[in-house]
Amino acid sequence: MAKAVFTTKVSPVYDDLPEHRYHFPKTYLNQVEKAVGDWIVYYEPRRSTGDLSSTGGRQAYFATARVDRIIPDPVRSDHYYAEVSNFLPFTRPVPFREGGHTYESMLAKPDGSTNKGAFGRAVRNISDREYDLIWRSGFGHVIGLDERPRPAPDAPEEPWKPTSLVAEERAPFRFDIPEEQDRRIVEQLVSRPFRDRAFAAAVKDAYHDTCAMTGLKIINGGGRSEVQAAHIRPIEHRGPDSVRNGIALSGTVHWMFDRGLLSIDDDYAMLVARDRLPDTATRLLNADGKLRLPGRADLLPHPKFLEYHRREIFKG
Repeated sequence: MAKAVFTTKVSPVYDDLPEHRYHFPKTYLNQVEKAVGDWIVYYEPRRSTGDLSSTGGRQAYFATARVDRIIPDPVRSDHYYAEVSNFLPFTRPVPFREGGHTYESMLAKPDGSTNKGAFGRAVRNISDREYDLIWRSGFGHVIGLDERPRPAPDAPEEPWKPTSLVAEERAPFRFDIPEEQDRRIVEQLVSRPFRDRAFAAAVKDAYHDTCAMTGLKIINGGGRSEVQAAHIRPIEHRGPDSVRNGIALSGTVHWMFDRGLLSIDDDYAMLVARDRLPDTATRLLNADGKLRLPGRADLLPHPKFLEYHRREIFKG
């Protein structure tokens, strides 16, 4: 087994749904086969679509997942799907190079320039050490290596720019990770408490700590957000820990959403179960009946998860 990087665009050319599958041509079959049973990181390139002139991609690693198996594409004979599980977004996107360090050694030439030939490969195998560095940088806030500063309730909102783990003075051992740590990392990645913390951090950040259905943003006296991260397709129904399967909701609204009293249409209009909620509850909701959503299209609730909630959870 070997870990790998899977490249996927904001608007993929292939039939990717990173939470569940990665679509790839036969060119990369050998690299993907090596990753079966092991962990990968997803990378978002600069190009956001198949158009060579497109831009807007973050040029960053943004999530991790485990490769379960490879199945042939039933329509295209020279293409395959890698089915994945345990998808988890990083709480901060990790640039491929930061602090003077390139996370994937194959992407750096001896003179410090970028190896564009290697970078052009959509699937790249990486070492355990390289994966661990990316993982630690992506989840630094969750594992206590990077604390997010919280403004005072009346302070103007500013974007958070977390310190890179690579440049973090508190981690002098960062380039000398013992092999046994890889096992501990895997144990955390499948741990429900860790995944809950990472999912909540990613969803709250995407929604700027604001309830999508009420517009309320409450920061307590300790500087912590009171908003909660809700799964659209529940985890007990095999829903992934993805921002696209999440929504930030206040406690009461989260309770109503989980019990099918509220749902969401494909145009992000709120749906209310008829005759099940009093007027005092519906008056909490945004007056225009629409969600308050993240600014990035790739963070919006995915239609597949919304459809599942309406079909299996909603009581309307």
